[in-house]
Amino acid sequence: MAEQIPDPNAIEAYFSEKIPELARFGIKLLIALLFYWVGTKVIKWICRIFKAFLERKDVDASAIRFLTNFVKAGLYFLLIVSVAMQLGLKEASVVAVIGSMGVGLSLAMQGGMANLAGGMLILVLKPFSLGDYIIESKDKNEGTVKKIDMFYTTISTVDNRMVVIPNAQLTNNSIVNVTAQSKRQLEIKVGISYDDDIRKAKEIIETLLRAQPDVMNDQDMSIFVDELGENSVVIGLRAWVLTDKYWKTKWEMNEKIKMAFDEAGIKIPFRQLELHMKSQ
Repeated sequence: MAEQIPDPNAIEAYFSEKIPELARFGIKLLIALLFYWVGTKVIKWICRIFKAFLERKDVDASAIRFLTNFVKAGLYFLLIVSVAMQLGLKEASVVAVIGSMGVGLSLAMQGGMANLAGGMLILVLKPFSLGDYIIESKDKNEGTVKKIDMFYTTISTVDNRMVVIPNAQLTNNSIVNVTAQSKRQLEIKVGISYDDDIRKAKEIIETLLRAQPDVMNDQDMSIFVDELGENSVVIGLRAWVLTDKYWKTKWEMNEKIKMAFDEAGIKIPFRQLELHMKSQ
């Protein structure tokens, strides 16, 4: 059979019929793109004003970041819905699509929603803020809080590693906020031999403690016999120091106690085991 040659008149009539429709869609698309571009500029402007408003109200920096991101996400969602309707989608269709996407996303992002809820709890309850030093109990991560985002919190460790922790993990486990208080109780325990003078050891520790510049001498301090152990008499000390001076003071006191005990002839015993052998 001979191939059927398309009728040029039919092709011309088809495109003549479709061109107005394509032109109308092209105009809608251009308007939608322009609407989206203008919308992004407006969203940035609104977020800047919202952030400046929160800063004037002395809102916590972590809360400002979280709320600004939350408002930005909501505004972009509304913008996308508006663009879809601008392209001719009906409201019922848009609502149905959004509902289906919401169900799918909620199932696929159960962990993400838990992290979002955790971020809101952190924002409301404020167990810690930017700049606080925290220790989380699950993975034993600890460091200074650098960022609190909608889903994750970022901390910086003492060796300058950045650790990103899901917010749900922080709200579902215990957290130690080391810097929540301005002062912290220093506690050191050291063992001495049973043959050494307890009173002399306590006097040495007290002298060192009162001479330590970072110890708060106007606060309660105590030096005591904590335990009569298997191999040593354990002497303890408790005193108050500023939180940011805690580790420095503890390390210095450990070194000074060891050196002072060596000079005074006081032994810090190590674990020993005595064996008595019977001859046959």
